[in-house]
Amino acid sequence: MSSNPLSFKIADQAQEFEAIHRLNYQTFVEEIPQHAGIAERRLVDRFHAENTYAIALHQGEVVGMIAGRCQRPFSLDGKLPDLDRHLPAHQKAVEIRLLAVLPAFRKHAVFARLAGVLARYFRSEGCDLALISGTLRQIRLYRHLGFEPFGPQVGTAEAPYQPMWMRLPDYAVKAAHLEYLADGQAANFLPGPVAMTSSVAQALAEPAQSHRGAAHLQRLARVRRRLCDLAGTEQALVFPGTGTLANDAVAAQISLLKQPGLVISNGEFGERLIDHAQRWRLPHQALHLAWGEPVSPQGLARALAAQRPAWVWAVLSETSTGMRNDLDILRQACARVGARLCVDAVSALGLQPLDLQGVWLATAVSGKALGAFPGLAIVLHNGALQPPGALPRAIDLASFEPAQGVPYTQSSNLLAALEAALDPDWPRRWQAVREADARVRARLREDAVGAQGGAGLWRLMVDGEAAMPGIVTLLLEPSLDAARVGARLERAGFRLAWQSGYLRARNGLQLCLMGAWSEAALALLPARLRACALQSLSAVPQA
Repeated sequence: MSSNPLSFKIADQAQEFEAIHRLNYQTFVEEIPQHAGIAERRLVDRFHAENTYAIALHQGEVVGMIAGRCQRPFSLDGKLPDLDRHLPAHQKAVEIRLLAVLPAFRKHAVFARLAGVLARYFRSEGCDLALISGTLRQIRLYRHLGFEPFGPQVGTAEAPYQPMWMRLPDYAVKAAHLEYLADGQAANFLPGPVAMTSSVAQALAEPAQSHRGAAHLQRLARVRRRLCDLAGTEQALVFPGTGTLANDAVAAQISLLKQPGLVISNGEFGERLIDHAQRWRLPHQALHLAWGEPVSPQGLARALAAQRPAWVWAVLSETSTGMRNDLDILRQACARVGARLCVDAVSALGLQPLDLQGVWLATAVSGKALGAFPGLAIVLHNGALQPPGALPRAIDLASFEPAQGVPYTQSSNLLAALEAALDPDWPRRWQAVREADARVRARLREDAVGAQGGAGLWRLMVDGEAAMPGIVTLLLEPSLDAARVGARLERAGFRLAWQSGYLRARNGLQLCLMGAWSEAALALLPARLRACALQSLSAVPQA
C-alpha cells in the first residue's frame, strides 16, 4: 500500500458535493483569480448539475477534485467558437475541468489518480476524446500525460489557459502509469500469496481470541455461512492448514468408501490429486490428459463406462495451465453413473461464480482467490460425511460438527482476516476479473505472433472458452529464459509466477488476478513484459 493515506472515488454524497464547492472557491477565487469573492466562500460551478466529479479523500475530507462533463456546449465552446475545427475525429468527447488539489497534497500522483478514476468512468460512458483548458502553470504536467495543445490561449491575463486534447484511451493509460508508479510497491500478480486489501490486513492484526470463546464461534458460524452461499453448497468446514491438507482430508473420506474411483489430470494439480490417491492407497484409475487439454463429455463418458468408478476426483481451476475444467460436464457424467464427485476448487472459489450442488466434497483455502492470508484449509460438502473415529484426528471431518466446527486450536486472527475478505460485491468482482482478463489477453496475443507470421515471444497455454478468467499462463519461446524475464520483470515492479518447478520445466510465466490487483499496474503490464522479454533476448550472447 502507498504511505499516503488517500482514497479516490466518484463523488456521490451530499457532504462531498458541499466540500467540492468550498474547494472550488479556494482554488478558483482565492488562489487563481478567475471569479469574484463572496462572503460565504463557496463556489458552485455553473455546470455542477451535469458534472461528474472524481475526488481525493484524506481521513474522510475532500482534498482534491477534478470534474468531467459530456454535454455540449462545453465551457471551451464559449472561448473558442470554432472548437470542432481544432479537434481530431472522435465519437464522443468529455471536457475535463476544475482540477483543484489542496497545496499539501499537490503531487503528480494525486492528479494521476484523480485522472485515472475520471478516465475510467467516462470510457465506460463511451467517450473517446478528452479536452481540457490547461492552466499555464501546469502545462508540463499535462504534456507529460500526453495532452496536445491546440488553438490560441484562452481565459484572462490573470488566469490564462491553453486548450488541449487527448484521446481518452491514451489518457486512461497515461494516468494509470503515474498512478502505478506513485504506489511505490511491486504489483502482485501471483497465484499466491496474493495482494490483500487493507481491511483484511487490519483484521489480522486484531487481538487474538480464544478459539473456544463465543466471539470466535460466532465469527466461524458467519464465515461458514458465507462460504456456503458463495459456493452453493450445504456445509463448510474451516481448519488450520493448506490446500494439500484439505485434499488429504478428502482422500481420507474417500478411503472409507473402499471402492474404486477415477482421478482426472490435465495439469500439475491434477497430477497432485493422483499422488494423493496413491499415497492413501485408494483403488483408482487415472485419466491422464495433455496439459491444457479440456475434459470432453465423450472422453469422460468412455472412461466412466470402462471403469464404473464409485467416485471421481478432478481439479476445477487448473492453476498450472489456466484451464477451466467444466463442472457441468463432470457433474452430469457422474450423475449418469451414480459416482460421487469430488473437486479441488482451491483456485476456483472466489475467482468466478461457483455452484457446487451435486458435488460430494470440494477443497478450498483462505488465500488464493478469496483474497485472505494463507493458513486455513476449507472443505465444502453436502452433509454426507463418513462416521467419525476411523481417521487421524486432524482430518476427521465428521468430528468437527459436534465441536461446533472447532475440534482443536484455530487462529482467530486468520479467521478474522478471512471474514473481512468475504465482504466484497462478488458479482461485481467477477465481472471486473472477466473484463480485465479479456483486455490483458488481447494485448498478450499481439506478442504471441511475430511480425509477418514469424516467431512470437510466447504463446498462451490455454485461451478461449476453456480458459479460466484471471489465470494466464504464457509459454515463452525457446530463446527466452522465463526465469530471467521473470526476475527482470520483478525488478521493474511486477511480480509474476515463474519459480514453481512445473513452470520452470516448461519455460512458463503466469499472471493471476486472484487478490487485490491494481488496474493501473495491469494496464502497464503487457508493455512492460514485452520490454523485459526483448531486453532478455538482446542480452543473450549470440553464437
